[in-house]
Amino acid sequence: MKAHKGLLNSLPFIILIAFAVRLIAVALVYPDQLDPRRDHWPFGYETGRIARSIASGEGFANPLFEKTGPTAWMTPLYPYLVAAVFKTTGIYTKSSALILLGLNSLFSALTCIPVFLMARESFGERTADWATWIWALFPYAIYLSADWIWETCLTTLLLSLLFLTTLRLVQTTALRLWVTYGLLWGITALSDPAVLSLLPFLLGWVCYRSYERGQGSSLRALVAVMALVVVVTPWFVRNYRTFHQFIPFRDAFWLVMHVGNNGDTSHWAPDAAHPSTSAVEEQEYNRVGELKYMAEKRREAIEFIRSHPGWYAWVTFRRFVFTWTGFWSFSREYLTSEPTDPENIVMSTLLTLLALAGLRRAFKEGRPAAVPYALVLIVFPLIYYISIPQMPYRHRIDPEIVVLASYGAVGWISILKKQMVERGEHAEPA
Repeated sequence: MKAHKGLLNSLPFIILIAFAVRLIAVALVYPDQLDPRRDHWPFGYETGRIARSIASGEGFANPLFEKTGPTAWMTPLYPYLVAAVFKTTGIYTKSSALILLGLNSLFSALTCIPVFLMARESFGERTADWATWIWALFPYAIYLSADWIWETCLTTLLLSLLFLTTLRLVQTTALRLWVTYGLLWGITALSDPAVLSLLPFLLGWVCYRSYERGQGSSLRALVAVMALVVVVTPWFVRNYRTFHQFIPFRDAFWLVMHVGNNGDTSHWAPDAAHPSTSAVEEQEYNRVGELKYMAEKRREAIEFIRSHPGWYAWVTFRRFVFTWTGFWSFSREYLTSEPTDPENIVMSTLLTLLALAGLRRAFKEGRPAAVPYALVLIVFPLIYYISIPQMPYRHRIDPEIVVLASYGAVGWISILKKQMVERGEHAEPA
């Protein structure tokens, strides 16, 4: 019995189950990627287009439908990975779809490792077992790894490793780990620079904790930041040499702001003003070029927000609610396009309530790790409240949410068991 129980909670076994479940899902839904609609646009969207350009020898370019030249639409890590697969197995082929979705599934399954380790170090072995199994069978993780060719699963793995390293930095003064920390931040930023919103807060927490332990960490923190800069500088240089202006990571932020803030509230991610769906916007992008187009979107977004402050405040609140509950609208037209929303609302809201219960328990018990978990939940989604929220965007912090939810669930179960025992002790004998 003990051996059986040991196998069920064995980390390699759970990873294997997680990977197998995701591959089964891939086998069921991968044909969606092979839809030739709009010249295979659903196969990776902008990522697929840029990867095709790289694999065709045209460089990091052409994010939409025409050959518009070099782009800084997104950061390079995942597009180059997709391009490497295209080079090996063909562009927009069945083999490339299966390999890329298989890699996403592997990234997602391997996230079990940091989930287990950070849960164990923060809240103990029992919570770690729960969190790892929940992640292995987590519907969002299965769906996003099996049905979306994007950097989401890779970024989620990298950010969870960063969070785990953050927890461990307070226990060491080894310079090597701080250098590794900075390098990992740089690599993750080249996958999705939105994660850098957490850097000053998590690094600040580590420095504060080190100060409490009587260990100065300013120099080590500077070394970590320098390591990050070393990783991202080549991309900055490429952008400057290509566009003759400073573009730190990508230039599409104001396009996203415009698409999310132009008066359209029919959906949480309205795309009517996006050049990938609007012929008028695509023509304008092709006509003026990427930099001028993004500058136009910046002006339009700022002008709209300034002239509609009440609308913007209300929609920002709606995006906050959607991020944590999955609720956007119950209108018939909306539910026709999002028929699974009612079920998603139940699951997302329950997950949020459990995570908040876990966070409350962590603070109540004086757990030191409660602060970085809270920082992740508070800081990371801010950029999406003001622009466009999507469950895939929040998924990057779902490992931390799952850990907290597991801790909350374990706490509730312990309370229920205690109450049952107390009722049994006070029961009248038959």
